[in-house]
Amino acid sequence: MKHFLPLVLLLVLFACQESLGQQYTLEQVLSYPFPTELTASPDRNRIAWAVNIRGQRNVYVAQAPVFSPRKVTDNREDDGQELSSLRFSPDGEWLVYVRGGEHGSNWDGQSGVNPSHKAVIPKVEIWMTAFDGSYSNKLAEGDGPAVSPDGSRVAYLKGGNIWTVPTAEGSPEMLVEVRGSASDLSWSPDGTKLLFITGRGTHSLVTYLDMECVCLTYLAPSFSRDMMPKWSPQGDRVAFVRRPGGSGSPQPLLQQQPAPWEIWVAELATATGSRWWMSPQTLRGSYPTTHGGANLNWTAKGELVFLSYEDGWPHLYHLSPSGSKQLTKGNFMVEHVSMDKDASTVLFSANYGQDPEDIDRRHLGMLDLVTGNLRWLTSGAGIETFPVLLSEKNYVTFLGSDAKQPLLPAVLGLPDGEERVIGKPLLPVDFPVEELVVPKQVTFQASDGVLVHGQLFETNDKVQNKPAVVFVHGGPQRQMLLGWHYGDYYANTYALNQFLAAKGFVVLSVNFRLGIGYGFDFHKPSSTYWQGAAEYRDIKAAGEYLTTLPQVDATRIGIYGGSYGGYLTALALARDSGLFKAGVDIHGVHELSSRLELPEGYEKAPDFEKALQTAWESSPLADLDTWTSPVLFIHGDNDRNVQVVQTVDIVRRFQELGKPFDYLLIPDDTHHWMKFGNQVKVGQATVDFLQRHLSEK
Repeated sequence: MKHFLPLVLLLVLFACQESLGQQYTLEQVLSYPFPTELTASPDRNRIAWAVNIRGQRNVYVAQAPVFSPRKVTDNREDDGQELSSLRFSPDGEWLVYVRGGEHGSNWDGQSGVNPSHKAVIPKVEIWMTAFDGSYSNKLAEGDGPAVSPDGSRVAYLKGGNIWTVPTAEGSPEMLVEVRGSASDLSWSPDGTKLLFITGRGTHSLVTYLDMECVCLTYLAPSFSRDMMPKWSPQGDRVAFVRRPGGSGSPQPLLQQQPAPWEIWVAELATATGSRWWMSPQTLRGSYPTTHGGANLNWTAKGELVFLSYEDGWPHLYHLSPSGSKQLTKGNFMVEHVSMDKDASTVLFSANYGQDPEDIDRRHLGMLDLVTGNLRWLTSGAGIETFPVLLSEKNYVTFLGSDAKQPLLPAVLGLPDGEERVIGKPLLPVDFPVEELVVPKQVTFQASDGVLVHGQLFETNDKVQNKPAVVFVHGGPQRQMLLGWHYGDYYANTYALNQFLAAKGFVVLSVNFRLGIGYGFDFHKPSSTYWQGAAEYRDIKAAGEYLTTLPQVDATRIGIYGGSYGGYLTALALARDSGLFKAGVDIHGVHELSSRLELPEGYEKAPDFEKALQTAWESSPLADLDTWTSPVLFIHGDNDRNVQVVQTVDIVRRFQELGKPFDYLLIPDDTHHWMKFGNQVKVGQATVDFLQRHLSEK
């Protein structure tokens, strides 16, 4: 009996903790390790990846069959310097990578970022690191490295020109001075030629440098924009994508136009080319804007594999001079395409599976190009992305997550199918895996009948009259999932949604039209963005859906989002302050008509004036008079995706109108919060603002 009272008190205390919600901090849930750049060596069954843990970015490696993660760099500072372009040497003994810049930006991706406010802006640099961790040293300032087939040197980009540096002793030297700018470097299989794209503004050219004569050759030059050049396995041909150059005659702005494209193959012996394939002259035949674009690759037989949206979903196709054949088919999207080193196997992720919820997940497929056999490698409640086949073809490595476990490196054995999450040692000991909720798939209809998917985050605490929040993703060509996202920006917002749910909110993450994963008609609908903002109906429908939930207080619904999500957040607050009582607008776009401005002398489209008015009416600024809900504006002033003037301008208008607002300016950081400290600051400001305005008084 003497032990009964302490037990009762313990149970009461536990019950009180459950009713109070989460016991973890925002910084803890944001401290998830985020892996990128997963790659396999050409030999020795080795893998490498970059990982960001609390802003400390380092390279990790592992080797079959144990796959124990090992850190081979020692960056200990939260300084905002990303790691990208991770590449193995041909023998698998060392790696190169780029440190610095912001390669997810829309402009200036190859210039340094300085969110730590150093007196000198850090440069974008190419580094070389041993697989065994015995050395790590800077090779040169530059970007876009390409390791020669013999491993003796690295070609790279600097100032629009092509440079090279020895991997042993030696100094960098300029290899090609380019009129325009170079991009997409790759060596020929025998190492005697260097392939690249020469950008000339109105058009671009497939170009190669012959290392013996030190001379340039343009392959099948035209007035088009050529891109995505790929060496054939024998190095005697180059395949590439060709799109129209220039701007053409003015087309109606409010009417969707096809974006045609072609696949060409050029012969090095003659520098001439021929068209192997031309897209259908339809909207669905337009150049794909999902991950990797056309994903053009050679096969071992000297044929091609590419991705097209022409049947209404992004699928793989096989191409030879005699014609094309569809390789994957069904109501799912193919994403994260990779080829094995022998060009005989294609791996990919797809939102495919037997569970209806799989449309909001990713699973792995493997296609044998010799037999045509398609094998699905994974299934279930997980999310598997970025598959890579190892050199001995007995393992597939990938990045995987689920509702509670963040994205981590994993391996799958072939042919047994055994999965191992090899990245678990990277999880911080205080990361709250078991305290996270499992989001629920929900669907609802917009006012025009469009079916919309979302994920509902909520703790199982039986509390009634909860505040609620709609989360709006950016992109807009993204899809939020039933688990931790494979994109760094969206893993951040997934963590924030989890934290808001733990704080007592019901959170609805909405996959509005213009997003991927639900077919072409959902991805590319008419009358959206500056052409009419029809996708806002999905955001309003999300808020109205929350009002129908019995546990939600319909008078305490808020909204937040970043980038394109910031635009739709501002639109929601401006148009429907009665529904959305408060919101956080993170680097959103607020004025759209200026995007239609033309340089002097340019001919206007026939519907230019109507388009100008439609773009203005699609902007949040057009409805400032009805914007009464409290708002927090957040923007980094080195944003390279949405110009900071978009927030500077709306803040000035709020000041002139005497409207109340809160703000948070992050000096020197970019669109993606390169510094972990700023990621926490923005997240905490978002949570605090929503709590202050939506929690019960």
